[in-house]
Amino acid sequence: MLAEDSTLLREGLVRLLVEEGHEVLAAVGDGVALVRQVEAQPPDMVVVDIRMPPTHTDEGLRAALEIRERWPGVGVLVLSQHMERNYAAQLLTSSAERVGYLLKDRVAQVEEFLDALERIQAGGAAIDPEVVRQLVIRTTHGDPLARLTPRERGVLETLAQGHTNAAISEKLHISTSAVEKHLNSIFDKLGLAHTTGYNRRILAVLRYLES
Repeated sequence: MLAEDSTLLREGLVRLLVEEGHEVLAAVGDGVALVRQVEAQPPDMVVVDIRMPPTHTDEGLRAALEIRERWPGVGVLVLSQHMERNYAAQLLTSSAERVGYLLKDRVAQVEEFLDALERIQAGGAAIDPEVVRQLVIRTTHGDPLARLTPRERGVLETLAQGHTNAAISEKLHISTSAVEKHLNSIFDKLGLAHTTGYNRRILAVLRYLES
């Protein structure tokens, strides 16, 4: 299901998704209508713009948070025209699975947009590289991230986008064993060495969302 107040973008997304083999159950122009549609027939995933009528502030975000709370099995991909650090933090700290946050410019890069949908559908996360970059830049010297080496920061940045170890290896041109070594070092420096499971990877990202 889609929620986007721009008719042109909404129709474009519907056409793109249908052409890629997805079924679009509903395409609406505001957050309230989206929640109603999800309530009537929960989809696998929703794609929702943050700023929609009536106030064009955070209607889409509030709809996304409500959907994540009431229907945790529904994947949520939020689109934003600009980097909204607080909005990203609210969305991602509620849960780190089946969630994504992309800048709208990324939608024009069709392969990246579709890749984000696939990662969310698989139970992971997809965070816009620019969002991750700005979050890393804004960390302070008192933050645990300051202890990371440049290479570890690069690995964490790529991890934060929702990529697997194999994808990190390919993007950074290092071996998978090197990726695992850097991740273990990152987890140790961020106090996550004794945390198990997939969420440890996302907790590393949330460390600076919360800082």
